[in-house]
Amino acid sequence: MDADKFLTEQFEANRSHLRAVAYRMLGSTAEADDAVQETWLRLNRSDTSAVNNLGGWLTTVVARVCLDMLRSRTAKREDFADAAESARIPDRGAADPEHEAVVADSVGLAMLVVLETLTPSERVSFVLHDMFGVPFEDIAAIVGRTPTATRQLASRARNRVQGKDVTPGPDVNRQRQVVEAFLAASRSGDFAALLALLDPDVVLRSDAAAVLSGADAEAFGAQAVAATFAGRARGAQLALIDGFVGLVWSQGGVPRVVFDMTVVDDRIVAIHLLADQDHLARLELAKLGD
Repeated sequence: MDADKFLTEQFEANRSHLRAVAYRMLGSTAEADDAVQETWLRLNRSDTSAVNNLGGWLTTVVARVCLDMLRSRTAKREDFADAAESARIPDRGAADPEHEAVVADSVGLAMLVVLETLTPSERVSFVLHDMFGVPFEDIAAIVGRTPTATRQLASRARNRVQGKDVTPGPDVNRQRQVVEAFLAASRSGDFAALLALLDPDVVLRSDAAAVLSGADAEAFGAQAVAATFAGRARGAQLALIDGFVGLVWSQGGVPRVVFDMTVVDDRIVAIHLLADQDHLARLELAKLGD
């Protein structure tokens, strides 16, 4: 079979799934169609000869497209009238199909309203994992976070969708205390304090841009990670990164390196150094008072 014809047939076989993924992320049929169209264009520009699971590859691509679209929004959508048209859940033999359709519309619309309150990374993590069963390891590569941080993003989104108390104050405050103590210990070179703040199995990873700037590609264990940071990070500042407390180093007011940290039980279990400027531009960053 002709390669182009094969790709076209495979894309068409996945189109409904891709549109469903995009719609739940974006809440708009028009934007969902745009995301699917962009996915088709990227498929045609890519070499997929080594791709074993084209459906999974397409899902990843449409998710990245949607994430970029969510992050580029400058204002919240004014209404969700467009959403009701696609939010219907098919009738499964109910006694009153018309009533079931109305209820389904309301549930779908309410879900979209709640999803609009999430950060782009929370929304993508929740939709992909809870609605489409994508593993956190795969989602982590899409949102540019560690699998543990991605799991936390989805959990926080899930709590909000379920109407649970998701007031972030205490959690964020505790994260801040841990990261602030880490920053102080790093600046002063207090090795013992660094060890006390790091999980024994902490992992440090750096993206390619950070490695080119001189960072270690990887470091494993508290001793190695503490040695990496002792006496350093003098120019870093506390920041919220997609709602989690970490550090950012800026130059001329422009973020150059992000220290994406995962804090569990008052210890840092993972640090991800991010320096790729395209990636940094897509993060939700907010500096905290130092």
